[in-house]
Amino acid sequence: MFSLNPDGPIPLVQQIVDGFRQLVDEGGLRAGSKAPSIRQFAHAHGVSVYTVVDAYDRLVAQGYFASRPHQGFFVRQRRVSALVSTGAGPNFNFDSMWYLRRIFENRALRLKPGCGWIPGEWLFGEGMRRSLRTLAADNVDLGGYGEPKGFMSLRQLVRDMLAEQEIALTSEHVLLTHGSSQAMDLAARRLVRPGDAVLVDDPGYPNLQYSLRFLGARLLGVPRTPSGYDLATLERLIIEHQPKVFFTQPRLQSPTGSVAQLAHLHRVVHLADKYDFVVVENDIYADLDPEPRPSLASLDQLNRVIYISSFSKTISPNIRVGYLAANPDLLEDLAQLKMISGLTSSEFNERLAYGALIDGRWRKHIKGLRERLARAHELTAAGLLKIGFELFCEPKAGVFLWARHPDIPNATELAYKGGEHDILLGPGALFTLDSSLAPSPWTRFNVAFCEDPAVFAFLQAQRDANRAAG
Repeated sequence: MFSLNPDGPIPLVQQIVDGFRQLVDEGGLRAGSKAPSIRQFAHAHGVSVYTVVDAYDRLVAQGYFASRPHQGFFVRQRRVSALVSTGAGPNFNFDSMWYLRRIFENRALRLKPGCGWIPGEWLFGEGMRRSLRTLAADNVDLGGYGEPKGFMSLRQLVRDMLAEQEIALTSEHVLLTHGSSQAMDLAARRLVRPGDAVLVDDPGYPNLQYSLRFLGARLLGVPRTPSGYDLATLERLIIEHQPKVFFTQPRLQSPTGSVAQLAHLHRVVHLADKYDFVVVENDIYADLDPEPRPSLASLDQLNRVIYISSFSKTISPNIRVGYLAANPDLLEDLAQLKMISGLTSSEFNERLAYGALIDGRWRKHIKGLRERLARAHELTAAGLLKIGFELFCEPKAGVFLWARHPDIPNATELAYKGGEHDILLGPGALFTLDSSLAPSPWTRFNVAFCEDPAVFAFLQAQRDANRAAG
């Protein structure tokens, strides 16, 4: 095939890209032929899997490779007029959907400050094991399907948890789901039709953006600010486009970490009532917030708000237990959609989550997790500021910090360079509604994965290299 020179002046990623492009252009790899798998190529050439992922990503963006789910990469049929210039430099497009996939395909990377989960050892593993032992000892009959709306005892417990947040409801307002992702998908499929205008946070959750685009929605980005929303832009978009729904994450938002002030929440509820649209509130980090705060759902009492959360960030993401709360009429529609797409959610997993939540050590676990994240926030913020990064805000809670450096204008390039050093970063283009605009300088940092000094050593080296080059 071709060989790599790890000691040469050309980065390994670019060597792989150039090697495959030459093979395709000269006919060594014909259209339709399958490329070596990522792991196969990495093993054969003694390079990082992440390095190969970066190279294949660029080859897809440049039109040389096509990615087929569960099959691999294939040489794309290309016309001469479509050939990409082979000039020097990182002339590539950032494929954020592919980058999102590789986050989950490369968990073995040594450093993961760009990931979206909490370290497994920080979660409620002991509580899960105790719940599992209890289930086994009780000899629970799990031979059939669960209830369409989910395990009743857990729904009642969710009702009580939300009542503590001053959301008045019954268990008939609660639907258990396969994680918060299914809850958002159900809400989107119930509320959105092709051509509908839909408001979303910008920057915001990329999976939601892809899901809404797949449904044919016209996405309108509501700019996030350190205190919540750009309210003037929000109202202008509402008046001009008459949206059907607003998907938002007011508390400890990903990627910015920002928390919407009470006045901003009141304004959103007022606008929803005035202009007749539904608000879908994603509150998956509520348990990580040490401050008791109102939510959109508590202000609206589930009149126009659908409330979504999960236990992925506190118990375990592996059990995939989430929930939504809505007014009973709307919830019945959502329950029917859940049955159409997957019959029921897993009662076994819901019983596991229930056992962990009623464990006597649950509240102590939550308190310890909040304290651990607060310390991680303090250390990460100090490390970034020392290097010269600007922080969007300092929530001192939750999972994320959103930061940029004046000498690092393109976070996507930073992410690719990070990959070559076995570091997974979260570039701003992944979360921005329109990544075709000017390169984003912002990066999302997961504070729980920034404890290794190598993360800051890499960032400082990139800052120094950019200064020397500029």
